[in-house]
Amino acid sequence: MSVLSLKPAHECEIDLLSLGALVHRLDPGTVPFRRARSFEIHVSGGEYNVAANLASCFGMRTAIASAMVDYGIGELVEARVREMGVEPIYKRFKHDGVRGPNIATVYSDRGLGVRPPVVQYNRANEAAAQLGPGDFDWKSIFARGVRWFHSGGIYAAIGERTSDLILEGMQAAKAAGAVTSFDLNYRAKLWKTLPGGEKKGIAMNRDIAKHVDVLIGNEEDLQKGLGYEGQDVEKQGDLDPAAFFSMIERVKADFPNIKVVATTLRHVHSTNRHTWSAVLWIDGAKYPRDIASYDRSAADSPKLIANPMTEMQLDVVCRIGGGDGFAAGLIYGFLDGRHPEDALRLGWAHGALLTTFTGDVTMASLAEVEALAQGGSARVQR
Repeated sequence: MSVLSLKPAHECEIDLLSLGALVHRLDPGTVPFRRARSFEIHVSGGEYNVAANLASCFGMRTAIASAMVDYGIGELVEARVREMGVEPIYKRFKHDGVRGPNIATVYSDRGLGVRPPVVQYNRANEAAAQLGPGDFDWKSIFARGVRWFHSGGIYAAIGERTSDLILEGMQAAKAAGAVTSFDLNYRAKLWKTLPGGEKKGIAMNRDIAKHVDVLIGNEEDLQKGLGYEGQDVEKQGDLDPAAFFSMIERVKADFPNIKVVATTLRHVHSTNRHTWSAVLWIDGAKYPRDIASYDRSAADSPKLIANPMTEMQLDVVCRIGGGDGFAAGLIYGFLDGRHPEDALRLGWAHGALLTTFTGDVTMASLAEVEALAQGGSARVQR
C-alpha cells in the first residue's frame, strides 16, 4: 500500500487504536419491544466494533480508548471487550447508584420481511459523552507504537466535547506517524441535541477531515456530514457508484490530505433481503476493476480475484454492524499490505458475513472471509 505510509508491525505494539463509546444493545430478536419478554445483550459501538472485528477475525492487535463505569453493566461490557481480544484504555467513572454516569443503552429489534428494524437510544448521562480533550495521555499511548488510529461520526456527535477529543487524537496520531481513518456515519438527530446543531456538526467533521488519511462513508454521508450538495439519495433509494466517485473529486479538492475513500452500496429489498456491493477510491484509482485487466502471473497482482466482484444478494439475520464489518476488512487489507482490490474484497466479504450473525461484532474466521471474497458458495462444507 504505497499510498499509505504504515509503520512496520514489528516496531509497534498496537495495529489499530479506536476512539469511541461503548454501548450495550438489548435485542429481542424479531419481536417488537412492546411485546418483548426477553432479549440478548450485545456490546457494541461503531468505533469499538472495528477494533473488535480486527482482533477476533483478523488477528490484529487492537485497543479501544473509551469511558468505563464502575457498576454491573460496566463489568459486563469489560468482560465482552476482553473476550474479543481488544486492549482497554479507559477513563473510569464512578456510578452514583441512581442516575449514573451510565454506559448507553441501545434498544433494537431485528424486524422481519416488510417490517423494518426499530432502533431507540438512551444516552442520558452517558459517560463516554462526557469525555473531552486532555482525558487521554496520547503521547504515552502513541509512544508504544500505533500503526492506525480510527474514530467516527457517531462518537463525534454524542457529546459537546467528543468531536474536539477526536480532533486531539487525530493530531496526536499524525504527529506519531500513524495512519488515520474516520467513518462519517452522519447522524443528524444526534447533532440536533447539541449546541450549534447540524451546522456545528458539519464544521467539526470538516475540521476532523483535515487530519484524515482514509475516509469511510457513502454519498449521503459525504453530503450531509461534510456539507456538499448532491442528488437526493433518500428519495433515489439506490446509491450510484458514478455519483459517489464524482462526489469524491469534490472532497479531494477541499481535503488533499485524504488518500482513500470507501463505502458500501446497499439496496434494501426487505429487512432480510439486501443487494450488497462496495467501492474504493485510492488517490484517483477506482475499484473494483474488471479482473481481466490484471496479469495474474504478476507478483503484485491481487490474489482474491478467482471470480468477478459482483453485487451480492444477502439473506440478512441482523444488519446492525455490517458497515463496521466492511471497515474492519478493508483496514485489515491495508494493515496486511494487500493489493487494493483484495482490501476492498475483504471488506465487502466480511461486511456481508457479519449480517449473518446476531449482534454487532464478528463471528467469522479469516478463512471464511477470504473464501467469500473469492466468490465462494454457500454449499454445505463437509
